[in-house]
Amino acid sequence: MMKQLSGNSYLFGGNAPFVEELYERYLDNPATVPEEWRAYFDQLAQQPGAAAHDVAHTPVINAFADLARQGGYRNAAAAPVDDRKQVGILQLINAYRFLGARWANLDPLKRQPRPDIPELDPAHHGLGDADRNTVFNAGSFRGVEERASFGKIIDALRETYCSSIGVEYMYMNNIAEKRWLQQRLEPIHSLGGHAPEQKKRFLERLTAAETLERYLHTRYVGQKRFSLEGGESTIVAMDELVRVAGAGGVDEIVIGMAHRGRLNVLVNILGKSPAMLFEEFEGKKAQDLSSGDVKYHMGYSSDVSTPGGPCRLTLAFNPSHLEIVNPVVVGAVFARQCRRGKVGRDKVLPVVIHGDSAVAGQGVNQEMLNFAQTRGYGVGGTVHLVVNNQIGFTTSDPRDLRSSLYCTDIFKMADAPIFHVNGDDPEAVALVTRIAIEFRQTFKKDVVVDIVCYRKLGHNEQDEPMVTQPLMYRKIAAHPGTRKLYADRLAAEGVVPDDGPERMIRDYRAHLDRGELLYNPVIAGYKHPLTIDWASFLPKKYIENVDTRVPESEIRRLSERLTTIPENMVLHNRVKKIIDDRRAMGEGRQPFDWGMGENLAYATLLVSGYGVRISGEDVGRGTFFHRHAALHDQNRENREEGIYFPLEHLQEKQSRFQCFDSVLSEEAVLAFEYGYASSTPFDLVVWEAQFGDFANGAQVVIDQFIASGETKWGRACGLTLLLPHGYEGQGPEHSSARIERFMNLCAEMNMEVCQPTTPSQIFHLLRRQAVRPQRKPLVVFSPKSLLRHKDAVSTMDEMVNGEFRRVIGEVDALDPAAVTRVVLCSGKVYYELIAARRERKIGHIAIVRLEQLYPFPEDSFAAEIARYPNASEIVWCQDEPRNQGAWYWIASRQHLSGPLSDKQRLLLVSRPASASPAVGYLAKHNAQQRALIDSALGAIDY
Repeated sequence: MMKQLSGNSYLFGGNAPFVEELYERYLDNPATVPEEWRAYFDQLAQQPGAAAHDVAHTPVINAFADLARQGGYRNAAAAPVDDRKQVGILQLINAYRFLGARWANLDPLKRQPRPDIPELDPAHHGLGDADRNTVFNAGSFRGVEERASFGKIIDALRETYCSSIGVEYMYMNNIAEKRWLQQRLEPIHSLGGHAPEQKKRFLERLTAAETLERYLHTRYVGQKRFSLEGGESTIVAMDELVRVAGAGGVDEIVIGMAHRGRLNVLVNILGKSPAMLFEEFEGKKAQDLSSGDVKYHMGYSSDVSTPGGPCRLTLAFNPSHLEIVNPVVVGAVFARQCRRGKVGRDKVLPVVIHGDSAVAGQGVNQEMLNFAQTRGYGVGGTVHLVVNNQIGFTTSDPRDLRSSLYCTDIFKMADAPIFHVNGDDPEAVALVTRIAIEFRQTFKKDVVVDIVCYRKLGHNEQDEPMVTQPLMYRKIAAHPGTRKLYADRLAAEGVVPDDGPERMIRDYRAHLDRGELLYNPVIAGYKHPLTIDWASFLPKKYIENVDTRVPESEIRRLSERLTTIPENMVLHNRVKKIIDDRRAMGEGRQPFDWGMGENLAYATLLVSGYGVRISGEDVGRGTFFHRHAALHDQNRENREEGIYFPLEHLQEKQSRFQCFDSVLSEEAVLAFEYGYASSTPFDLVVWEAQFGDFANGAQVVIDQFIASGETKWGRACGLTLLLPHGYEGQGPEHSSARIERFMNLCAEMNMEVCQPTTPSQIFHLLRRQAVRPQRKPLVVFSPKSLLRHKDAVSTMDEMVNGEFRRVIGEVDALDPAAVTRVVLCSGKVYYELIAARRERKIGHIAIVRLEQLYPFPEDSFAAEIARYPNASEIVWCQDEPRNQGAWYWIASRQHLSGPLSDKQRLLLVSRPASASPAVGYLAKHNAQQRALIDSALGAIDY
């Protein structure tokens, strides 16, 4: 307590670290420090210029100065010392921990002058050469003894924080994490102390990286490969990462990266055969895929040896859209971790390799970091490697590059430590990589290694960088290369003979000439025990339908389980009414509504061995208050004890049910779910957009992965998208899920696009998606108003004995011979059409629902049209404007006109063509809706 302090030199002994830690605890949570200290720190924080992490006016240092004047703990054995200079020492230590990275020797090109940072100058703290031999207390600094001379302290600080490594971590909130990092870095002064054999390995890895690039450059002149030259230490980092992670018990690593250095990682880390790579360069590789992809997009998997045993390495397939593969990797890792249960986070590691401009420029990274520690998406930390070329395509001018100081500043939002390291110092690269892995494994948080290097060639091998970066590339042209610098260093140390580095190059090239690797980590004949064989889910021929029936007794049993709520749980009155109604549905006393049909689909799958995962914004309840897969106790907070998931309590042994309200993100979350669904064929994975058009924010994922992943990469994926769609007068942003966009992506049986209109249809559709031995993405334009529409219901018989019907014909007892017009439609407009027809007592117009838009149900549709031989008008009626919806796609492919006779005409009824998906005025919407129904059921203006 402050009032108990006495003496005049409290800063000696153990007191300085004590006060430092007390203050850090105050910053983290003021309530954790004694009241007297809290009041004092509160007072300091209110002083002009004081800020929590402002090094120049650090309140705790001011506290030291004030307390020194007031008197504090006294160490009787300590020699007298100038208290102001003792405070200066502590200020200096604090400054180097905060700002030392700004003076670190990070740039191999040495292009930027060292910035002026007064706080790192001892003179700023009243210290100078005359004090070098004066002994001070080093506080919590672990780089010297508890009491050491100023000279030793400043030398240790500079070596630790300003050499080839610059570490940023003092912004982190957890004191234990900061102390852990200090304990790892400060005692060794950020020096690895590597043994000769380790150093030889680093040189061998640099040699492999550089030699492969130069070999390809001369053998395949002018071909794009996105060279790693200038950043070869990336291979050292990846090699160390695999070895350290494997030694620590990791048995699977999933890697995501863009183009730069990808071929090098494939060969020198995953052990892909050079001969296979050469075939790709020469266009000789047999194409089993209808589209395929360029070689620097392709993924690969292998099982390699590590000091801890075999480790499965997977490099994810990726498109050219920068950084979008990152959440895909994290989703794939989450699925793998789920398979392993409680040890999953220790066993499976995500690694993402970024470019410096892309990591700062692409918003998907912010979205991914935002969910990094959440329950439904957190994987226990991702290791991020940044290949920092200091240039973005042609942008290296700091005024244009970004707004933040470092490209890695975005990671500070996730409280992740950041290691900046000079790529020309492979030992430093290996050291920070090792510490990064150990930090992730210890604290289960993201961590960053920023390898500051350069790009020897242009953006690709056909680009001329001298045009836009003449001075930078003069420096690059004069740079001998990382391998040469390190080879000379090891030769000078006597670690390798003078001719040793050149022998390494010759040996590696000789093996490349034979299409082999000098060092191949792959374990021949080994297969990871948890590897999934997807062959059975990729049938040669498209499977249209399977048996999705469920016995009535099972429907009744599961309905009872879904509506059994813990006795002490208090539901909202509206929710209680829904649960009571569902109980009546299961007992056969009420028809099934949409929410019950959907929940029963999940329930029947969960008890049959299929996992179910649902994610998206507000999916537990459902945006439109229909799902209620998560029930909230009205008397308890929404914690573990306040939320009940009936689908988790169906029976003693059932598959895993996951239901997560996602962060407010579409792009990263949908990419995550794609990665998850692509990693397990045994789960029904569902992503629901809050409104269907919210999928617009994830269009890259839909275009580059969901729609084309199978034809480009042979990657099967059973991801299901639920996109609420329907014109109910809610304006342009809450009406359309953009059916036309998805239809334009349909080809080669790549996915299914459906718009079901009854509870039994969604029940059988979701069951088909899981039960069928085939994995295709499923896009469902799901309803809003139909969720509680009195006619959008299903009988017990339809649930028990039905199937997913791709076409639903006329339901009223019309005379087929009297029908002169057939109206075809999809979605909720059907209910408006049939209500109006019944009200107007029209008997010559049949209404047919198209429930599956793609693959188009040719046979079912033709059979339905054939029922009406006297129908001369076949009308496609859609809610959407003429230039949107399914019309153009269906009409252009002659799906509707194909089965028609010469006497039949194909007509369109729709809203007028529009630049917007829907009108924003309710009165105008209602007028358009009346005109739509009137046209479909009355005279049509041809």
